[in-house]
Parts: sequence; structure tokens; C-alpha cells
Amino acid sequence: MVQLNWHSLGIEAVLASLKSIPEGLSSGEAARRLAQFGPNELIREKGISPLRIFLSQFTNVLIIILLAAVVISFAIGERVDALMILLIVLFAGILGFVQEYRAEKAMEALKRMAALTSSVLRDGVEKEIPSRDLVPGDVVLLKTGDRVPADCRLMDSRNLRIDEAPLTGESAPVEKFTNVCPLDASIGDRRNMAYSGTSVVYGRGMGVVALTGMDSEFGKIAAMLQEKEDKKTPLQVNLDRMGKILGIGAIAVAALVGTIGFLSGAFTGATLMDKLSAVFIWSVSLAVATVPEALPAVVTISLALGVRRMVKRNALIRKLPAVETLGSTTVICSDKTGTLTQDEMTVRQVYCGNRNIQVTGAGYEPNGEFRQENSPVDPAADSSLRMLLLAGALCNDSRLINENGLWDIKGDPTEGALVVLAAKGGISIEKTNGEFPRIDEIPFSSERKKMTTVHSSAQGSYAFSKGAAEIILESCSRVYLNGKEQPFGQADREKALDASRLMAGSALRVLGLAYKSFKDKTETPGLEQDMVLLGLVGMIDPPRPEAKEAIEQCKQAGIKTIMITGDHKVTAMAIARELGVLDQGMAVSGLELDALSDKEYEQVVEQIQVYARVSPAHKMRVIQALSKKGHVVAMTGDGVNDAPALKKADIGIAMGITGTDVTKETADMILTDDNFASIVAAVEEGRGLFDNIKKYLTYLLSSNIGEILVMASVILLGPLMGLPAGTLPLIAIQILFVNLATDGLPALALSVDPAEKDLMKRPPRKKGKSIFTPGIVSLILVGGIWSAIVNVAIFRWAFLSGRGLVEAQALTFLTLVIIQFFKAYNFRSSRHSIFKVGVFTNKWLNLSILANIVILLPIVYLPFLQKPFATYSLSWQDWVIVVLASVTIVPAMELAKMIIRRSTRDNAS
Repeated sequence: MVQLNWHSLGIEAVLASLKSIPEGLSSGEAARRLAQFGPNELIREKGISPLRIFLSQFTNVLIIILLAAVVISFAIGERVDALMILLIVLFAGILGFVQEYRAEKAMEALKRMAALTSSVLRDGVEKEIPSRDLVPGDVVLLKTGDRVPADCRLMDSRNLRIDEAPLTGESAPVEKFTNVCPLDASIGDRRNMAYSGTSVVYGRGMGVVALTGMDSEFGKIAAMLQEKEDKKTPLQVNLDRMGKILGIGAIAVAALVGTIGFLSGAFTGATLMDKLSAVFIWSVSLAVATVPEALPAVVTISLALGVRRMVKRNALIRKLPAVETLGSTTVICSDKTGTLTQDEMTVRQVYCGNRNIQVTGAGYEPNGEFRQENSPVDPAADSSLRMLLLAGALCNDSRLINENGLWDIKGDPTEGALVVLAAKGGISIEKTNGEFPRIDEIPFSSERKKMTTVHSSAQGSYAFSKGAAEIILESCSRVYLNGKEQPFGQADREKALDASRLMAGSALRVLGLAYKSFKDKTETPGLEQDMVLLGLVGMIDPPRPEAKEAIEQCKQAGIKTIMITGDHKVTAMAIARELGVLDQGMAVSGLELDALSDKEYEQVVEQIQVYARVSPAHKMRVIQALSKKGHVVAMTGDGVNDAPALKKADIGIAMGITGTDVTKETADMILTDDNFASIVAAVEEGRGLFDNIKKYLTYLLSSNIGEILVMASVILLGPLMGLPAGTLPLIAIQILFVNLATDGLPALALSVDPAEKDLMKRPPRKKGKSIFTPGIVSLILVGGIWSAIVNVAIFRWAFLSGRGLVEAQALTFLTLVIIQFFKAYNFRSSRHSIFKVGVFTNKWLNLSILANIVILLPIVYLPFLQKPFATYSLSWQDWVIVVLASVTIVPAMELAKMIIRRSTRDNAS
């Protein structure tokens, strides 16, 4: 695209240069331009190539040393051993490659899923498309809360203000217009441009896309700052640190045991070099077996797979640390509308002309009747009702659509309810907008709590306002009765307030509607003062059935649910009680919250379950007070002003449907269905993910401790047990195979273990709490020590019974492998017995054990593999001994769990 000075050109010249029209491009032309200019996205550094991922598997220090050992073995003629070690190393490398490659692909898929969308005109119709599909010449619609998707020349601006701080550093939002700017104007002074990456904070507008992707101003900056940052989660950092400590410890232990073995004559060879080579290979093998080198990759893939599972449950994670934090969440502060409710507002009552009118019908289908005390009311013949319906239709940015026979709303659900109400009264929105074209507006904001639009007509100009009932009532000095404007006296005001309270007490959301007529635009400065009250409408957004169940689940999980809403306090309390949020707790309004000092508020914050009539600014105070009490807070939001609160919260959750782009960019997690139940599902996934990483890690450590203790016990204490000095219970290649069988498929299967049934009945995990609790450490030690005792006993029995060193090593080797298979089932839960969890509920673990047995049998029975692996053809009696010895780990671990459970209960009491 030619880089023109778009800000210095008139709108017609810009459209001509871009070969576009105000109605936007055709779909065919947009597709052609997308192929020509490429997607509207910043070009990132290329991802890691598969070859690089594969080669990175062999950069581990211990693996490099092991490869050096292979070279030495070849040099001294031990080619069979060298080949076997090389095959095991390559197999481990392939396994690690598959893990990391899948993790890389999973994360790339998630990045694509997180892409933002834009509203554009295509074929003259407003459409929602991925922002990456924008092309030069597209006409983009901008509204409050949107992130500008590309560099645009503005063609229309209605009180449009844009925060350009990310681009220019300007702290105050910039007011935009459509006039031509000077050629030499700086970026900050080009007020007829909207730049990619900036945010709309007020008003609305329309612009034609001039530059996309790397051609945009942000793209130029990105080209200069092309760096890739892979942030590790706190868990990954801690495990990396632990891995280094284990690595250093493993090398030290292996070197010590190997040296003692060498001095005691455990390693044989024709020359000193042969002996040194043998001890070197054996020591390195032991060090490799001790360190869970696959741990970082397993954590990465576990997080990635967990995130993908969350996507299926309508929770899109944008930041990986959020997955860990979810498991520690103690409080969920949730919006009401659309999250706890169905987000299908339906008007049930209308108050106008000093009377209450009931409205029938449900949802967005425009079918229903108006009735007063069971008598029908004709909107066409009732001037007060018709004027109210007209105001609701005009002071509105939503529209009613019908797709495939299904009625829906394009826009805000509250405004949508008014559009449906007008349609029930026979008012055509398209015809009405033609008769009363909008010429100006004051957009809704959470601070003002109302919206006003200005319309022209053949009879003159009108301003229509809608908003919170008390705000609208305060702005009115007259009331519309029987087709005439009359003084709005105190009696009328009290009747309107009583009607509002009655509606709110029935859990209805109440809006006020008013208007003002004037002859010309010069009277607009005070158009929101001395207005004429048209009436009130009461609407309801019914609770989601699944939300009530999810809230009960939160209670069982020790998680408190707090409702935060801009609705009237009475309405909020009624919905909260129905959902089970409000039981014995308190409900406060924004005004009541403001009246509390920080000290007073901190004393009662844990008792408050409902916040009503609050602004987004109040959310910050809620988070700060709860955080001081030690809570881990998840906060939902959808508006621009919610962004600071989402950033401050431990888990910021944006609404995927109603949320603004700014909110989504700030959040840690996006709900693709705006449903509270999806938050709870994400918490459950977060807990399960942490649980599985813990299972994987504790199983590996227990297995590795068992391997080290077997080696150390026999070499250091062999003579005390009646064994010859320098006897080795396992050779190097056997140690490596045990490591592969343990660190490989069974351990990976534990990382995808199904969640335990009582997962959401446990209290939240304390944030930052170590995996290694006293109970977990005890289980690790019991598993490792018992494994060592059994294997040393098998080796001693076999050797002293005269079966020879090879058979003793083979039986020890097989017992060590099988005992770790049984141990994997024990570590599926640190709380419950193996029988309560179920033996066959993790199909991947069953398949992994079966696969390892299939690999193990040829090593035992094929002659060309028996020599390098020091095995022999076992009889069925030998297998009985191996299996019976191995299965003893199950009662040993179960007894340890039972003692730990009792100890925990005693300490708790």
C-alpha cells in the first residue's frame, strides 16, 4: 500500500485513493485485497522449527555426557552397549520432542483463538469479522470500549475520544473530528486519524482503513522491537530451580557411589582406561536416572493441554500463570447480567400515564400484549404508551434481527428489550429512524448512568433520554399525561418512585424514559435539564439455571461468590437470593460503600455478598480489601472502566460476548459464553492441572529415590549384607531403561489423569504453597524407601542363592520396573486409596503400562538383547517372584496414606 499522508487528504480523496466507498468493500474485493496485502497482524518472529526442538532435547548436560560415554564405549570396543545406550537416548529425545512440539502447536492454536474482532461494513451490511481479516479500504465502525484494529482515516465522529497513550504517551483521551489536518501535523495532532492499538473511551465513529499490519504506526514500532519473550509461570520457575538442585545433587551422589564402586573393584576391564570408562558410563547413567529431565516439558504441555480443555469449557486463558492461580481462588466477584443471568432482557411492566401496564411475551421474539388489570391496551390508541415506546426505540443503538427463524438482538440486551417492546407495540424501527433521524447524542457512561440522543423531524427536534430511574426522575420537571405535558408535582414524583420500588422489589430492572422538544439545535446545551417524564419500564433477565448449580459447587469448594452489579439494590438482592449467592450475608449499594471508611469496610468486607448500584471504580476497592484479608480474587468485567480492576485482581476475567476489546486485552481469562458456570469449570480445570503436575513430580521423585537407594545400599553396605565388595545390582543400560520406563509414558499419563471426584469439595490451595507438604514428602520417602528395600532383598536373595550375578541383576531390574508401574497407580491420589480412585479410570496410564511391558518382553526373551541388557529367559516361577515382590508397594503406600490422613485430621482438630 502506498504510504500517503492520509490525515492531510479530504474524505473523498481518501476513499478515491483506497478505491472504496462509504458503504464499504464487497466481500469479493475484500478477499482479493487480503490475498494482496496479507493479514492485519504484526509479524512475529518465526516459531521454533521442529528440527531445532528435536536438537534441543540433547542440550541437557547429562545427556551430552551420556553421548560422550557412547563415543568412549565405541572407542574401547563395547559397541553393543554403546548402541543400546544410544538407542535409549534417541528414544528419550523423540519422546521429549513430541511433548514440546505438541505444546508449541497447542499454544499457537490458542493465540489464534484469542484474536480480536471488528465491526465493518461489507456489501453495505454491518458484519463482525476477525481483525486480522481487515484490509485497506474496509469501513470500520468504532464504539466505546473498542480497540482500534488498524490505522483509519475517520469519516464520522460522534463525541469520539480515543486513548492514544500506547502510541503517543498522551495521558488524556484525544477528541477526534473528520476535518483535514495540516500536512506537517505530528501523530498526536492528527485528530482525524484512529491508530491501531489505541482504544475508544467515549462516543462512536466510522473510519476507512488506510494501513494494516506492519504498515501501521504500531507495525513500525514492532519492526524495531521484534523480540520474543517466553515468560515462565511461577510453577515452572520453581520447578526449574528444583531441577538444578536435583541435577547437582545427582551428579554428586553418582560420582560418590561410582568412586566407591571403582575403589571396591565393582568395575572390571582389561586396562585402567576400560575400568574408568565403565565407571564413567555407570555414574552418568545413575545421574540421568535421578534427574526428572522431562519435567519442564511436561509442565509446559500440561499447562497447554489444560488451557485447551478450558477452551472446550468456554474459558479462554490468555496468560499461563492464570491456570495456576485459578486453583488458589477463594473469591469470585461476578457481574450479574449475562454472567449469572441469561442476558435476554424482557420488559414485563410499564409505568406511564400514572398507571401500571403488564407486558406478555418472553425473550427477543416480538410477540406479546399490553394489559392493564387483565384488560388489553392498544398502543396505537394510547398516546402516553406510544410516546414511551417511541422514546425507547429511538434512544437506542440496538436492533432486532431474525436469522433462520430465530430472533436475536444486535447490541446491548437492555436496549434490545426496548426494541422488542416497541416492536410488540407495532412500531417499525426502520420507519421510525427514517422519520426521526439522529443528529447528535450524549453516550451512556457508568458515571452518568443515562444516554441521550437528539433527533430531527418535520415537527421540530427532540431529545430522548433513558437511564437509571432515579437519575431520569431528577432531570424531569414535567410529565406526559393524556397526550399533553403537565407539571411534574410531588405527588406524581412519589407515585413514580413507588412504581419504581415495586418493580425493583419484583427483581425487575427499572429504566426511566424522558424527552424534550425544541425548535432548533441552539437549545441543546441544556437538553438534559427540565425534561418531560414519559414513564418507567421494568425488565428482567432471568437467572441461568446452571449458575445456581455452579454457585453451590463453589460453596462446597470453599470459594465465596460475590455479585457486583449496577442494578438497583432490591433487584440485585432478589436475584442473589434466587441464585443462592445471598444467604446470611450483607448487601450494600455504591453510596453505602462510599460512606464506609477503609477501616470500617475492612471489618465487614468478608460479610458482604452483594454490591449494587456500583461503578467500576468501586471494584478496585473491593479487590484491595479482599486482598488485605489474604483472599485470591477472581474479578469479572466487560466495560472499559473495568480494565483497571481486572488488572488488579489475581484473575481478571473478561466477557467474550459483551466485553470490550480493552477489557479482553487486560484480562487473564476470557469467557466465550459470558457464563458464570464457565468460571467454575475453569477453576476445576486449574485445580486438576496442579494436582496432575504434583502427581507426576512426586511419582518421579519417589521412583528416582528408590533407584539411588538400591545402588547406594548395595555398593556401600554390600559386605554387611554378605555380598562381595563392589557388587553392582544394576548395570548402566538397565538403569537407563528404568529411567525411560518411569520418566516416559506412565509419568506422562499421570499428567493427564482424570480429576478426582472430590476435587471441588476441597478448600482452595493457598497461593504460593509448596507442593512438598509434610504428607507429600512422607509419601515420596515411603515409596522410595520401600522400593529400595524390596529390590535390595531380591538382589541379595538371588545372588546368595547361587543364581549368579546376571540373574540377580535381571531379577532386580525387572522388579524395579514393575514396582514403579504399580507405584504409578498409587500416586494417582495422595489422599484416596487406589481402589477408591479406580484402577481403570485412566486409560492412558493403562495403555502406557501395556506398551512398556510389550517393550520389556523382547529384552527378556530375545537372545541378541539379553547380553547387552544382562537378562535371561525368566521362568513363570521367576515372574511370580517379581510380581509378588513388586505388588507389595501397594499396601505399603496405602498404609502410609491412611496414617497421613489420620495425622492430618488429628492436627486439624
